[in-house]
Amino acid sequence: MTGSLAVRQDVVLTPDPRRVILKLFVPGEDAALVRTRARALIDRVAHLDEEETGRLLRATFERFGARHRDLDGRLHHHYDLVRHRAARAWDLSPAARLLVGAYFSHEYAVESAALCNPSMVVHPDQTGLSAGQVRVAVSLRQIGEGHLSSIGFATAVLGPGRRLTVAERSGPLVVGQRTGVRHRRDLLAAGLAEVDCDNEITATVLDALPERYDEATFERLLGDLPPDLLSRSGGMASLEQLRRTNAAGYATAFPADTALHQRVLWPATPAESNGMEDARFVRFTDENGPVYRATYTAYDGRRIATRALASTDLRRFEVTPMRGPGVRNKGVALFPRTVGGRHLALCRADGETIGLTCLNGENRWQEPVPLHAPRDSWELIQVGNCGSPIETDDGWLVLTHGVGPMRRYAIGALLLDLRRPERVVARLPGALLSPDEADRDGYVPNVVYSCGGLVHAGELWLPYGASDARVGFATVPLAALIGAMVRSPHDPSAQAAE
Repeated sequence: MTGSLAVRQDVVLTPDPRRVILKLFVPGEDAALVRTRARALIDRVAHLDEEETGRLLRATFERFGARHRDLDGRLHHHYDLVRHRAARAWDLSPAARLLVGAYFSHEYAVESAALCNPSMVVHPDQTGLSAGQVRVAVSLRQIGEGHLSSIGFATAVLGPGRRLTVAERSGPLVVGQRTGVRHRRDLLAAGLAEVDCDNEITATVLDALPERYDEATFERLLGDLPPDLLSRSGGMASLEQLRRTNAAGYATAFPADTALHQRVLWPATPAESNGMEDARFVRFTDENGPVYRATYTAYDGRRIATRALASTDLRRFEVTPMRGPGVRNKGVALFPRTVGGRHLALCRADGETIGLTCLNGENRWQEPVPLHAPRDSWELIQVGNCGSPIETDDGWLVLTHGVGPMRRYAIGALLLDLRRPERVVARLPGALLSPDEADRDGYVPNVVYSCGGLVHAGELWLPYGASDARVGFATVPLAALIGAMVRSPHDPSAQAAE
């Protein structure tokens, strides 16, 4: 049986409710009939005497100071967000302002509900290792109250042999802070084309923008548009669409002294307000050197959208939307390099078939070429990829997921031609990894699912989510996996063997 190829490791990552971030809390906003009670609350805090204010503030820092980085700064920030509600904000003492910030804050446990769907890439720091070891960064989908997903990380060391050591995930978490970004004109044009917004206003703006531009340049151009254009029918709607499309791209960064496992990529735009799901990281290499890239699903509570991350150091991330028919579904995963000069990605554009899509000159992902459709009993509902293809001497190794009876998820494998990835040259007959009794119970039962692994020292290292409740790890000898695959009838090597 192919399932015997995979060896489960003893190491398991489980959700840790102590991993919390600080969020703004406005009383009344969670009610069925939204009626903010902010003004009355600030008035009550303002009427506390100095002694009581000091006592409450000291108790707050004693209880929460060690759980959050720069608690003082975060409370100041939350006060600034609500101070317009204060009748006489200038009369509040510095201590009272901090206390107001505390009353308008709450902790959120980012992985209190589930921890799942990992991907694995080589870590940017490879210092202090022994022979046969490699340090890896593991991305995690962490799910908290309200099924709100964010992207977290862990650090591990693989080897020597099948040894796996995951670093402790201690210390206060830090949410990335928005930072300046130089937008790309071609991505703005692709976004406008996606919503069929092509008129005199958008054409004028695109013609005037440089290839790279900042927010100030963008707003200055909008402000300088001729009145006879703005007064046309739909003029203000075009301005709104320009701003909305431009705002889909942003950058976020973390302090240099934070460890990778302390960093949280948290929803920052309306499109991802209900979650950032299933990041698939890959270390992409071209003539400019290596860069970390990832795709993830942005969810606003009603619609999904595919977003791309790029980072040179896993500390500063640039976020851009992905456009075109090839990325209008979940499961997009980028190749680790160009193939024949083409930027390629796996996708599942029809919801049930693994496809291959190519980026065209207008930064739109084209209609996909089907690679693998549901065919075996364990994958008859749908199939999809489990992360970016892994380059081997024998071809592009694609880990797949299939959904079978009782919505049971299992992991399989395909092999694509190295030069022409449109061709499936081999497939694993049956599942590589299926839920066992230890995996089947959890937040979403009967699921094993991965967003990407890697090969080290002849072993495929496969991190996987178990029933969306915890993260496990498995290893598979690469040569044995390739040897167990069945060649496709149209593959020349299979014909030669006959």
